[in-house]
Amino acid sequence: MQPIEGFLIESVEGVIFDVKGLVHPPDKVVAFPRFIPDQKGSRIRSDTKYSKVYGISERFNFLEGNFPEYVVYDRVFDEKLCEVPLDRIRKVYNPTSFLERLRKSRSLDELKKAALQCVELLKEKANVPWNKLGVSGSVLAGLHTAASDIDPVVYGVENCWKVHGALRRLLGMEDMPFKPYGLEDLRRLFDFRSKDTLMRFEDFVAVESRKIFQGKFMGRDFFIRFVKDFSEINERYGDVYYKNCGYGKIEAVVVDDSEAIFTPCTYKVEDVKVVEGPKLQPIREIASFRGRFCEQARSGETVLAQGKIEKVMDRRNGNEYFRLLIGNKPSDYMILKS
Repeated sequence: MQPIEGFLIESVEGVIFDVKGLVHPPDKVVAFPRFIPDQKGSRIRSDTKYSKVYGISERFNFLEGNFPEYVVYDRVFDEKLCEVPLDRIRKVYNPTSFLERLRKSRSLDELKKAALQCVELLKEKANVPWNKLGVSGSVLAGLHTAASDIDPVVYGVENCWKVHGALRRLLGMEDMPFKPYGLEDLRRLFDFRSKDTLMRFEDFVAVESRKIFQGKFMGRDFFIRFVKDFSEINERYGDVYYKNCGYGKIEAVVVDDSEAIFTPCTYKVEDVKVVEGPKLQPIREIASFRGRFCEQARSGETVLAQGKIEKVMDRRNGNEYFRLLIGNKPSDYMILKS
């Protein structure tokens, strides 16, 4: 299966990458390093020590200093990206195949057991097929710790909405192991996220406190990624070209949040005012490849957002418009206008 969002890949050098997004060049995979071989690292697998890298700039810095051939200018996205050629991939980590192995295993550590119980409950309550569910994150790579998060993945639009609805119900039930984040949890999450996404704590709480896809399961953090199936991706590499038009801040009204739960996520917007940056119109959407910006706003809400303004040129139908892409810089944000 073509690696898409939720998958991990390992290069021939032993670097383990997160696969990003759904659209990739025919001979490469857009992916960012997550676990790097490091003699001083605290995570061990098969006698090899690894460190985990977090921020986007940290990931680029590592590649540029060690494997610069993986950092390329992509003319379709008009962006510097991390791309791994297919012939440099040693191993593909498939979240659904991994879940299948967990189900068959008779010996699981505490995190694997909790991850399996989490997905089992979601599957039961949402009535979705096993082969559209998976487990990603550090446990998929075999580099988890006792304190690692649970990172389920759901594939397919219909399945995603079923799980989302089931989870909404489960989070409201006292006798269930799923719990929403409390204020103390949000403070901890804010302290972690603010390293590469800057916003006020009050603005952070306003959006994060109502998100369905994250919280606690049996006392552990969980973060569910909702991803379209490969067969549902109607864009292929080169169908749409993107042009960087500069950095800006906009105020806009969200008119369609039907793509807000997915990674990548998109918000259709109207009544757009360019507060700072190039005065370009029409800006029709706000988009992000980062899961942290999912469910950031709802239809009818007015938002303030800051990021890269891109011209979108669809070669299939000749349509051209602008969008705001958020999540590439620490200064990028999307908050509700008070």
